[in-house]
Amino acid sequence: MNFLRRRFSDPNSLGNVPNGYFQNIGTEDTRDKALAAAAVPPKRDLGFLSSLTTGKQQERTKCKTLLVIDDQHTDWSKYFRGKKIHGEFDIRVEQCEFSELNLAAYDDGGVTVDLRGFRQGQKIVRTFKPDFVLVRQHARSMEVQEDWKNIIIGFQYGNIPSINSWQAVYNFMDKPWVFAQLTKMQEKHGREKFPLIDQAFYPNHKEMTLKSGQCRAHMMQLATPKFPVVVKIGHAHAGMGKVKVSNHQDFQDIASVVAITSCYTTTESYIDSKYDIRVQKIGNTYKAFMRTSISGHWKSNTGSALVEQIAMSERFKMWVDECSELFGGMDIVAVEAIHGKDNKDYIIEVNDSSMSLLGENPEDDRKQIADIVIQKMHATHLANSMSKTPSSSSLLGPPVSSNSHSPQKSGSQTPITPKSTTPTSTPQRSQSATPTKGTAPGAMGTGIPPLPTKVTPTEEEDTFKNLKKTFANIFGDL
Repeated sequence: MNFLRRRFSDPNSLGNVPNGYFQNIGTEDTRDKALAAAAVPPKRDLGFLSSLTTGKQQERTKCKTLLVIDDQHTDWSKYFRGKKIHGEFDIRVEQCEFSELNLAAYDDGGVTVDLRGFRQGQKIVRTFKPDFVLVRQHARSMEVQEDWKNIIIGFQYGNIPSINSWQAVYNFMDKPWVFAQLTKMQEKHGREKFPLIDQAFYPNHKEMTLKSGQCRAHMMQLATPKFPVVVKIGHAHAGMGKVKVSNHQDFQDIASVVAITSCYTTTESYIDSKYDIRVQKIGNTYKAFMRTSISGHWKSNTGSALVEQIAMSERFKMWVDECSELFGGMDIVAVEAIHGKDNKDYIIEVNDSSMSLLGENPEDDRKQIADIVIQKMHATHLANSMSKTPSSSSLLGPPVSSNSHSPQKSGSQTPITPKSTTPTSTPQRSQSATPTKGTAPGAMGTGIPPLPTKVTPTEEEDTFKNLKKTFANIFGDL
């Protein structure tokens, strides 16, 4: 250090300094600052540990971004305010509808979302990368242009975790596809335990339309259920696209409408109902509701209706538990059924995470959904952290089988000579008998080569070498 002080105090030494370096080195204040900086020991190069430390420091300055796909009637940000992932990452909530977002997905870089919408009359344009997605909106609307399959594929392509899973969201884009899975459950448990309503499927209008001159016997051979029936056109949901048909003539009229829609259709037996049943499961929380129409409309979810929570029975629990296993498992699911005036139950459909929330306390359900999202984000972050951190076995090199008959090499480590089952005159190497300082615990006798011993330089030597290298670059060879 005395040498450095003399070097700085000598005005002639500035002749070797490149232009722009230490222009004010002659002043006492600047010289003292330079000496103070030179006296600070440089940080040790910790190899891969330094890269992990740097990445960790950068990660702490960031937050985890949650994308909620829902309309603006619910402000989801308030349910995540003050919450953290592993106590260090804030949750930043971005909320929009399917119609407001576009994206680009990369197999190794996640998904970049382009959000364009309006909030309180102001145009909003943002670009961000979501870490997690909560889907609270139908991925397919009744309108022709509102099919968001491409968006769903993009999130799946970028491997962005979600609730429910993208596999489930994709499969729920077609109600008949889901109903086909329910028929398998009925075959498994029987009609008494899993009372699925009778349904017929038409891929297009052709089999629905009767040509003139066809006899009534041929009409009866068609896959038309007994009247009255409920005709559902395409991906009908939320009371839309559903028509009650009382006879063959009306059925033909509906078939002519289907002809210009290019949609598939399903027909169900009309059930004269007392009330509807909703059985929902959010995480491990179960609820059952009874919905009774007040307006007298045959669609109890249209017009005025009285909704009240009822007791959860084992029968209801079995329904929703079975349905929650669909498509790899779902965290949010609801079973819709009708209780007829014949005192029988009829399961009509299953809804996913886009289901509406009923009852007097929908806030409780939203809080429950938020808790599940946070738990999933915790698990996702932990899994990603573990996948990025090298395991202890990777630090020891490739594992060597204890019964191997050929020596294994790992970098600069000394190969292990396998023990011979017959006497030999060759002396054993000392390393196989005496563990070295760098040997990992339990390595002896297990076929794992000892780590090479590395002498760590003292702090003073390390500091001097780094200083010498630094000033050599500035002043030339000292």
